[in-house]
Amino acid sequence: MSTEDDVLFTDPTPDRQDDGACGSDDPAVARVAKWFTDRSDRAELESRFSSVFRQSLDEVMDGQRTGRFDVNTLEKTEKTYLGTKVEIVCRAEFGFPHGVKMDYSVAGTDVDAKFSLEKKWMIPREAMGHICLLMAANDSASTFTVGLIKIRDDILTRGGNQDGKRSISQSGRGSIKWIFEQGNLRKNLLLGLDPRTRELVMAAPPGQRRVDQLFRHVHGCVVDRNAVVTSAKQLDAPKRVRDARQRLAPEGVIILGHQKESPRIARALNLPVPEKGTWVAARVVPASPTANRAQVLIEDVRYVVAEPGEERHPAPEINY
Repeated sequence: MSTEDDVLFTDPTPDRQDDGACGSDDPAVARVAKWFTDRSDRAELESRFSSVFRQSLDEVMDGQRTGRFDVNTLEKTEKTYLGTKVEIVCRAEFGFPHGVKMDYSVAGTDVDAKFSLEKKWMIPREAMGHICLLMAANDSASTFTVGLIKIRDDILTRGGNQDGKRSISQSGRGSIKWIFEQGNLRKNLLLGLDPRTRELVMAAPPGQRRVDQLFRHVHGCVVDRNAVVTSAKQLDAPKRVRDARQRLAPEGVIILGHQKESPRIARALNLPVPEKGTWVAARVVPASPTANRAQVLIEDVRYVVAEPGEERHPAPEINY
């Protein structure tokens, strides 16, 4: 199963697979690893796993209903369920069928999904002799880990918990075949804000006013749908953004999306170019004749990203 806290109820005498080899040299481990690497180039595979963890974390935190954006605020039962969520989302992403005795069948091999927030994977007796897909995600550091290991007695610690589960020993970790020892997890915008900025955003009541605060203070970086609905504690992120554009335009704030004039303006101003479902905000002012900054022409006027302290000027009309 998926998490270090779950309890397994499976056949206590599972089939053993390739008992003659161990760890990263095990042919079954190599076969499963090849299944992953053959289906995507490394960048795409990293993006797919990143999406698995980002979706799982966001859905369990359920920001649009709870306003939560920090996994450390989850209840213990929710953290336990997070492992199951990762298992489910991972299966959907890669199209794994169910295994005979374990969670997945990958390249004709039973594979058990194990997820831990702290890389402390707990292994049940039922996984002995099987391969585990080890997964972990660190939302604060925006990193994730994915590896494969063949479970044998000599890679586990001697002591176990009350369910008889044991962890992988320090020496046993040397047998992990890493797919991503430190992959890049898509950032959790609200969690990554500096405390002062986050305080300014969260000081507003949930709803449109908090979304306004988000785009008023968070400039030059990608804001995704989840950050918007978590701030608002409401659905319909695009409407919240459209309303924020109108409300912040007198302050010179533009909120660029993925279509029409937005990509051109973002590139010209050296801002990130938003993908669908994401936005980038900036405060702009008309460029002075001597301005030595990236400029964009909008309605026959050249604009630059405003520097701190520059006088406010209404935002130009943009075909978003």
